[in-house]
Amino acid sequence: MAKAVLVVQSEASSPEREDEYLDWYANTHVPDLCNVPGINSARRFTLHSGGFGPADESVPKHLAIYEIESDDLDAVMQEIITRTGDGRIKMTDAIQLDPVPVTLLYVERD
Repeated sequence: MAKAVLVVQSEASSPEREDEYLDWYANTHVPDLCNVPGINSARRFTLHSGGFGPADESVPKHLAIYEIESDDLDAVMQEIITRTGDGRIKMTDAIQLDPVPVTLLYVERD
């Protein structure tokens, strides 16, 4: 069974909506995604600094990492798309979608 992580960088659509974004992400979005077969867990992070200096303002300040285990990783991704389209994964305009949040699927190497 393949193991992977889905990495998503995102942020609130505006500074005034930060609390709404954080509430939606924690209480709606993460539970919705963790209901997708193959997604085992989620961890969320907020950018603290740029490491050796201030954070680059062009980098989204929130990061989510979803752990996936499945024989068909593409099917898991397709299920996310399907559930988003039919409303089982509820979206909000409190998340900035332009540009689209960075989403990367990393597969664990043996």
